[in-house]
Amino acid sequence: MTRHPEPTGRIHRTDTGVDLELRRTFRAPIDDVWASVTESDRTARWYGSWEGEGREGGTIRVTMGFEENSPVSDMTIVGCRAPHHVAVESGGWHFEITLAQTDDVTTLTFVHHLESDEGIGDIGPGWEYYLDMLVAARQDGQLPSFDDYYPSQSAYYLSL
Repeated sequence: MTRHPEPTGRIHRTDTGVDLELRRTFRAPIDDVWASVTESDRTARWYGSWEGEGREGGTIRVTMGFEENSPVSDMTIVGCRAPHHVAVESGGWHFEITLAQTDDVTTLTFVHHLESDEGIGDIGPGWEYYLDMLVAARQDGQLPSFDDYYPSQSAYYLSL
């Protein structure tokens, strides 16, 4: 049975383009969520493994674990303030994750900085999928299928 999750992303216009913003919440300590988004053995469970210099100014090589042919790409860590914020650049893309904890809930805010909204009908569903992969991996649940996100969420993102 195919499920089609409701898209959650928002677009914010900026002086340099648009920011695509998505959020997820976790009933977990911030340090544990931080480990899920920064430690290679944990990122391998929902995005891909990485090797290299995992520090601000360092470069890591990421092997996409859930893409056809497991493509490899380099990412530069342009900002890092554990356990609250990490920002990376890869192939002209700039995105960041910010974590904040209130009581026993940690909120993850993901922002992809884009020069325009071109391609948003593909990009939005992709990040929805990966963030839901993170949620499922943290819960040891069944991983979602990209087919549940694309193309069903494209119209939503194009309407933003």
